[in-house]
Amino acid sequence: MHLSWPPPARLALVLVLVWAVYALVWTPGPPSLRILGLYPKKLGSKVVGWAATRALPASWREPLLGRFAGHYGIDLAEAERPLASYPSLQALFTRRLKPGLRPQDAAIPGFLNSPVDARIIASGRITSGTAIQAKGLTYRVAELLKHERGAERFEGGHYLTLYLSPKDYHRIHVPLEGRVTAVSRVEGELWPVNDASTASVPRLYERNRRAVWTALGAGACEGLEVAAVLVGATHVGGVVIDDRWLGGRALPRDGGFPVSLLPCAPGDDLGTFEFGSTVVLLVGGPRAKDWAPLCAEGAVKVGQRLGAYR
Repeated sequence: MHLSWPPPARLALVLVLVWAVYALVWTPGPPSLRILGLYPKKLGSKVVGWAATRALPASWREPLLGRFAGHYGIDLAEAERPLASYPSLQALFTRRLKPGLRPQDAAIPGFLNSPVDARIIASGRITSGTAIQAKGLTYRVAELLKHERGAERFEGGHYLTLYLSPKDYHRIHVPLEGRVTAVSRVEGELWPVNDASTASVPRLYERNRRAVWTALGAGACEGLEVAAVLVGATHVGGVVIDDRWLGGRALPRDGGFPVSLLPCAPGDDLGTFEFGSTVVLLVGGPRAKDWAPLCAEGAVKVGQRLGAYR
């Protein structure tokens, strides 16, 4: 009996159909999320990122960027520069604010200030090495940090998850007084991090691309250790740690390195999101048991106190 393979084009079509059925059946969540399982998220994010950095003709900037800002509710009155001075969509997204617009709350023992303008969507204690993503879905702190050793130092501490929407200011700032100990980057997927995804996709923050910045508290923050995890998402492939903490080195695609206890102060530049995403703050250290959050949900602004020692 003679067996023959189907023509390559037909075989490719069959494989594509099998993959599509697999994605639609096994992707968790609502139909919109299942359909997104078919979308090439990394390629799409790369294309969108490329398009967002293209310089716009000067005459197009105000009408195009203004319409975009109006659609998402971006407060242009807070922007450092006039709208026409932003050469691209990416430049608008990574805009700075007018000086003095986000003052830091006064230092008190154990203070931790918000690193971003965002909405707190989850918070709680880290127990048995896990934190809660949403609706009972858990993720592992050790895997979230991945390249950072000693995740157990956050056991019994706290986590706060801050979600940035497209309207929000997209720069991330240092939340405490201290010394920076390490930076790293984790290559991963690019699932969205909206409410539907966090409630449906298991271990979402473990799976997505992210960058990690850690620091030991000093002065009023002595006894704390904080990790800021910048989680990427669909069309948010750019998760950038500020050059100040890299010491002239390039952050590996999937890896990291120690930082020589560089001093940091609340409000210093920590990093940037190219479009919106999520910051997970982990609060640990020998005095984590004495630390309590003041904000457990709702909107917060850069510099607003999130918690302190009881």
